[in-house]
Amino acid sequence: MLGMILAGGSEHVATATLPASFNDLLPHFLIEPDDEYIVKNKPVTLTCRSTPATQIYFKCNGEWVHQDDHLIERTVDPATALPIMQVKIDISRQQVEKIFGLDDYWCQCVAWSTTGTQKSQKAYVRIAYLRKNFEEEPIGKEVALDQEVLLRCHPPEGVPPAEVEWQKNDDVIDPVTDPNFLVTVDHNLIIKQARLADTANYTCVAKNIVARRKSSSATVLVYVDGGWTEWTKWSACGADCSMWRSRACTQPSPGTGGKDCQGIDLQSLNCTSQQCPQTARGVEDVALYVGIVAVALCLTLLLTVVVLVYRRKKEGLDADVADSSILTTGFQPMGIKPSKPETSHLLTIQPDLTTTTSSYQGTLRARHDDTTNTGTTKFSLTNGPLLDPLPNGSHHTLHNGKLTSDPAEFMTRLSSQTYFKTLPHDVTNTSYGTFNFLGGRLTIPNTGISLLIPPEAIPRGKIYEIYLTAQRKEDLSLPLAGCQTLLSPIVSCGPPGVVLTRPVILSMDQCSDACPENWAVRLKKQNYEGVWEDVLMMGEELFSEPYYCQVEAETCRVFSEHLGRFSLVGESLNMAAAKRLRLVLFSDSYCSTLEYNIRVYCMDDTQDVFKIPCAA
Repeated sequence: MLGMILAGGSEHVATATLPASFNDLLPHFLIEPDDEYIVKNKPVTLTCRSTPATQIYFKCNGEWVHQDDHLIERTVDPATALPIMQVKIDISRQQVEKIFGLDDYWCQCVAWSTTGTQKSQKAYVRIAYLRKNFEEEPIGKEVALDQEVLLRCHPPEGVPPAEVEWQKNDDVIDPVTDPNFLVTVDHNLIIKQARLADTANYTCVAKNIVARRKSSSATVLVYVDGGWTEWTKWSACGADCSMWRSRACTQPSPGTGGKDCQGIDLQSLNCTSQQCPQTARGVEDVALYVGIVAVALCLTLLLTVVVLVYRRKKEGLDADVADSSILTTGFQPMGIKPSKPETSHLLTIQPDLTTTTSSYQGTLRARHDDTTNTGTTKFSLTNGPLLDPLPNGSHHTLHNGKLTSDPAEFMTRLSSQTYFKTLPHDVTNTSYGTFNFLGGRLTIPNTGISLLIPPEAIPRGKIYEIYLTAQRKEDLSLPLAGCQTLLSPIVSCGPPGVVLTRPVILSMDQCSDACPENWAVRLKKQNYEGVWEDVLMMGEELFSEPYYCQVEAETCRVFSEHLGRFSLVGESLNMAAAKRLRLVLFSDSYCSTLEYNIRVYCMDDTQDVFKIPCAA
């Protein structure tokens, strides 16, 4: 018999007798304990089996486990007559959490025979979890046909590490059955050649033994630029000694925002003298042609008069607000979005405030106006105070627009719709106006918030009721994670969903130190379901994106092809990141006793904080 093991101050015997012929054998393990994960509060069981063994027990994190916590079974191998001992122990979440400062909680099995001892492999016991927030979520894109698409995904932190799968419109993507998809080792999804069928919502799904998390959906829109059919054969030579041929923009037809074909689709050519039919024209033919020409001239004159009257009435729509030349004088053709080197010195020129209107220089052109594919076209504002703030003393500033006759009635009408229920019911922090293709500008006084609508941004023939409002942060659930913080007001402009042919420019204050190496800055936009989405990451802008953001010392300007609800959110990258704050003190203006109260508020250093009432 082997001696007894003392554990916890008590004698506990876990011994067995070995046949004399096997007294010189060391124990070996038939089963060794494996790594385990504790899910929620459910304990795990570690198992160990050895032969020949006279004693067997566990040691966890260098300390012997009390024999009372062991469940021991003894059997005999019928082939060798050697004793077999099996032991089990349960490990609870509380035991693992008590170990502080160690990387992992581990247990090891020790078996004895008359010859000596053997130790099993270490089994690590870890508490399983999966965080809720993705470290990086996929962002939607607009891509051309056959272009490669990269959607990034960094799953939440978890133990064990989460496995990742991708879904397309809630269906799991299998790269084996569709080799056009590739999931990289770092969990990103690559669409090798974008097809029209790849237009869909893509979601990154992370899961482990604890939970399953889904990222926000990223919409990929695959557009098609139109192509040339071949020219048709030349027609027969007509009576006017000319022949024709044509081609159509149907191979392929432009789709999902793609460009129309460039160039002519109809060609004419004079016939040779041998091909041209020569016919005599009598006096009656001349009279007929003279009559046709006279009728055509009369119709043309009538149409011209109708068009002039219609345009005069259209221009009279905004005559009670400002001269329509405010945004049409000196606009020059240019590209899509502002390049930072070209605009920084132009945005500081002070406007002439001595007149009721200003003359702006520069223009904004829609994305599809660009016929080159160099990828370098940007906004280029030239020699004019296009974006300078207007004086704070002015009321709701409407350039080239018409003030809504009853703003309160307009707000009540908007608030009846689901998307607009969070708009403030008062009109002190809101500007309204009616605009046509000439564009204009809305400003909320003393807030640093304005909206510039360039000419031709609103399609000709359309008239929009536009609003601009500064929102209370308490009315909206804008989620901030980790080191994220709000850098600007939450501003709504709309109505969302209206068709714009050129980007508008939303200006508002921002309170970061404007050092790109200190901040990861995101432009967030709230969708129709009320979910805030990242629509732009500063420094990672793509030519195809409908948004662009320019951040200066105290101001940011958002160039957007869509109206909606926006805000600027920053995440500090290092200890040097700085955000400007303002301490505001309030007290009674008069106190009849020596006791009085002072209220101190810490607010963002933006102009809107005094204009937007805070929740008590």
